[in-house]
Amino acid sequence: MDLYIKYVNDRYIYLAPDDDCRAIVDFMLAADYGEEWCVGSDFEPEFVSRLMEAGFLVMSADAAEEGGPWYILLPKLHLVRSVLRFDDLHVKRSARRFLGRYELRPDAEFGRILDRCVEKHGGDWLTPPLVACIKEIRRSALASGRPSSPGAALLPAPGVYPAAFGLYRGDELAAGDFGVVCGGVYTSYSGFYDEPHAGTAQLILTARYLRGHGFAFWDFGMPMEYKTALGAADVRPGEFVGMFRAGAGLVG
Repeated sequence: MDLYIKYVNDRYIYLAPDDDCRAIVDFMLAADYGEEWCVGSDFEPEFVSRLMEAGFLVMSADAAEEGGPWYILLPKLHLVRSVLRFDDLHVKRSARRFLGRYELRPDAEFGRILDRCVEKHGGDWLTPPLVACIKEIRRSALASGRPSSPGAALLPAPGVYPAAFGLYRGDELAAGDFGVVCGGVYTSYSGFYDEPHAGTAQLILTARYLRGHGFAFWDFGMPMEYKTALGAADVRPGEFVGMFRAGAGLVG
């Protein structure tokens, strides 16, 4: 099948629902695309799921210069991606003393945690249509039987499944992270914390959970100092895509 590449302003690749998203990623790698972003205008859940399954971290923005809003998709394939291989997890001695204060609950209160992330960080890229799309992808996955039962453990499985990790102190939600499970890869999209040490505890306990339940690695997206301190490594796009496809069960 021929691959037709469309560009916006002769710079950014334009992605549409009839595109082969994995083939586009292969083209970006082979052609040394040099940009992190692609552009799209369709928030159809099946299309966004395929973008996620291809290794894109799907963001969005309001592109209206006046009037509007005019929301666009911004699928991102980072030029440098932060990845935590669980054997590299580093827990500082100073952090261990407060881990026992908290309980990590996997796949807990997804809607609340996503909404708190928007509330905490704003909707510059977590725009209303993207939030609605992510929630619809999750509803469809739940309707098809994932997870297998209410309260079941969050495990690697085929397909795309938006999920969240909640960190609780007693009955109070102290921190949270939401992202996307694709096979054996968990990709973080956003997180928040409401008290000192809760963010660090959530990261450590989530990493331990993912390692203990058979995940291949944790995709952190954009590199940041606190991720590196936890043991994450910076990887280039070609290496990341290979890791992602193997971890998600998409090789072949």
